[in-house]
Amino acid sequence: MATRRARLKEKIRNNLPSLIITAGILVMFVLFFWPKIFITIHAGEGGVLYKRFFGGTVTDKVFGEGLHVIPPWDKLQVYNVRVQTEYHDFQALSKHGLPLGMTLAIRYRPLYQTLGLLHKNVGPDYLVKVVVPQTEGVIRQAVGQYSAEELYSQNLAIIEGILKESLEKVMQRYVLIESVVIRQVMLPDLIIDAIEKKLQEEQLAKAYDYKIARERKEAERKKIEAGGIKAYNETVSSSLNDKVLTWKGVEATRGLAESKNAKIVVIGSGKEGLPVILNTGESVAK
Repeated sequence: MATRRARLKEKIRNNLPSLIITAGILVMFVLFFWPKIFITIHAGEGGVLYKRFFGGTVTDKVFGEGLHVIPPWDKLQVYNVRVQTEYHDFQALSKHGLPLGMTLAIRYRPLYQTLGLLHKNVGPDYLVKVVVPQTEGVIRQAVGQYSAEELYSQNLAIIEGILKESLEKVMQRYVLIESVVIRQVMLPDLIIDAIEKKLQEEQLAKAYDYKIARERKEAERKKIEAGGIKAYNETVSSSLNDKVLTWKGVEATRGLAESKNAKIVVIGSGKEGLPVILNTGESVAK
């Protein structure tokens, strides 16, 4: 046993320079390839492994959070799987060829379960290759069906209603788009002034139409009211005669005679008239 140890020590002593050089090379190799060997996946991330010599992209496994050690010739691509927002400006043409500047806010995230397929079929720049072009294409197609006035007056409700089609198409490419908001539509100032002026004129025309309709209804109401008054007068006139008038005169005379302020009442004349004088107070002084 002692002989073996002595031989080993002697062998190490004889090969010490070579061992030091080898260890140094190994340490340098590890330090140089450290970022490619030791990969840390943080919270909200997922990793896809690409094996250079053994099958390429691993599509059936997603590397979760934590430290992973891989061979330096392989590559572990890390994806952000949290919801992200992309602000994007572009131009679209209206129905009549008018250029419209638009600003979008796109909220998206890659689907965690299909990260391997996303990496293999699209790649890390899926935002530029899939999300933005697909969304732009659907919005351009929608804008091209309407005039600038329609888009301006309806407050983009038309376009936002069509965006679901874009979301469904993009989700087929392993990406989930949670929402697309059109933050702003920019029209030339001359076009905006012309649209606003036209809208004001339309509102004035509607107001005039309302006034005319109201006056017509008022005229119809007055006409009906006049007809009612006329029918009433005709009915009353047809029911009046001398006896009725005499009776009404008697009632009026009685009311005046019973009044505290009535002293002398002169009414009626002729053979069949009412009494000429009614003295309801003291005797008239002679």
